[in-house]
Amino acid sequence: MTSINLTTLPTSFPRSKGHKKNLRFIPETNSFFLSIHSKPLKFNLFRSGSSSRHSSSPISTEEGTEQFFDPQLETHDRDQKFDWLSQWYPIAPVCDLDKRVPHAKRVLGIDVVVWWDRNENAWKVFDDCCPHRLAPLSEGRIDQWGRLQCVYHGWCFNGSGHCKFIPQAPLDAPPIHTFKKACVVSYPCSVQNGIVWFWSSSDPQYKEILSKKQPPYIPELDDPTYTKTMGTRDIPYGYEVLIENLMDPAHVPYAHYGIMRVQSDKIVFTPKADREGGRPLEINVQTMDINGFVAKQEWGISKFIPPCVFYAFPNPMVDEGNGSLSSASSNTESSTQRTQKRFLLIFICIPVCPGKSRLIWTFPRNVAVWIDQIIPRWMFHVGQNLILDSDLYLLHVEERKIMDIGPSNWQKSCFVPTKSDALVVAFRKWLKKYSGGQVDWGIKFDGFLPPTPPREQLMDRYWSHVVNCTSCRAAYKGLNVLEVVLQVVSVALIGLVAAIKQGVMTAVLRTTIVSAAVVCFAASRWLSHFIFKNFHFHDYNHALR
Repeated sequence: MTSINLTTLPTSFPRSKGHKKNLRFIPETNSFFLSIHSKPLKFNLFRSGSSSRHSSSPISTEEGTEQFFDPQLETHDRDQKFDWLSQWYPIAPVCDLDKRVPHAKRVLGIDVVVWWDRNENAWKVFDDCCPHRLAPLSEGRIDQWGRLQCVYHGWCFNGSGHCKFIPQAPLDAPPIHTFKKACVVSYPCSVQNGIVWFWSSSDPQYKEILSKKQPPYIPELDDPTYTKTMGTRDIPYGYEVLIENLMDPAHVPYAHYGIMRVQSDKIVFTPKADREGGRPLEINVQTMDINGFVAKQEWGISKFIPPCVFYAFPNPMVDEGNGSLSSASSNTESSTQRTQKRFLLIFICIPVCPGKSRLIWTFPRNVAVWIDQIIPRWMFHVGQNLILDSDLYLLHVEERKIMDIGPSNWQKSCFVPTKSDALVVAFRKWLKKYSGGQVDWGIKFDGFLPPTPPREQLMDRYWSHVVNCTSCRAAYKGLNVLEVVLQVVSVALIGLVAAIKQGVMTAVLRTTIVSAAVVCFAASRWLSHFIFKNFHFHDYNHALR
């Protein structure tokens, strides 16, 4: 692309046999598009007296929104609209679902229950609503015949949603359990990459949707050579803010200062450089349509697959055999002598309801796989939850400011002048173009956000993560038991010293037992603080970092 001042615009253009020239002005971007010899040439319209900007800088529009990609990429599907109500949505990782009980989840404003049908050896997703008196089926049980039973009146349903038993129906009366109104709404569902997905429409036309369209597939998550520890957490701000935050690498050294280590091999420190090490980032969106977009970064590729999947795969590295890694692009030797080392950042963002979302994350890699075999999963989650907490309050407040100005006005209100914001701008442009700037909730919500709770409740980890994570839930119970054991041992040791007469026990032994009691008590107090800090609430003060 070539940027020129309008005053240098040529008055005539060369002709070529068999080709047409076409000059078109795009007011949204202050740009002309000139097509000569079937090759587009872009040049920008500046106000009188202004000069051309450096080609590495984005071109600002009058609305304050920056353009990071070719506008022609967006013209071929201008009238298409994204159908939020008929898509595949993830519910939860299989590793965090207990087959013995039903689980309540909310996705896109739909309350569903996911449960294991042992008769079909498959997960099932129903409306979380018994057709009898609308009691939540997620509070029910799976009976001895493998049916989902509502515990309000005992109605039972099979894996297809058909009612199989109504206790209150007389045995000699017509089989009212076969009536259509006695059935539960059932959704198409599938397990993909270790995650349960469901199709958000129960319309009969989508009964065989799995044979036509499947959930997004990432092969590394099924590759046995990759480690793929997953985590999930309910987030107290909406889908739009969650996904754009994950697309924003520039905030990492600031919002997560002291938590995440930032690679600094390309940073050139100057007297004006800040302590966090922020720097310009080169991000360029390459393609965009209703199916998402792809962007090129310095270290790899990022891809957004609507509505939920955003992942990045850095340029693969190769193992040189001497313990060092180098860029695969700079190596041309046989791959039999070197193994490509790769890792991915995968974020699955789930719209729950206005002001609430859910995140499933996993970072598969085939490097240092042994680490995940030694360190328990819950310890990874402790660090990852701290990262989420460190900017949680910022984003909760930011969402309310966006709602005040109107989601469709995001591009006019936010000033995004650098290429580090390219992915965020691309997402907001995609959202505005294909969905009017926000998620389509149907008729379920009035558009108002829930009130802001106290900070301790807003950043609570127990109900947003621990109860939904098998690993953290088990660790929480185990650590609480250990805390009680340490307290009991401390009291028992002090009681032992008090019960034994002074002449029977030597001074050294008495001192040893008392010291052991003090250590056990101190350890129990430290463990209590550790449990609260990592499984309940951990505040983050940016000013004191």
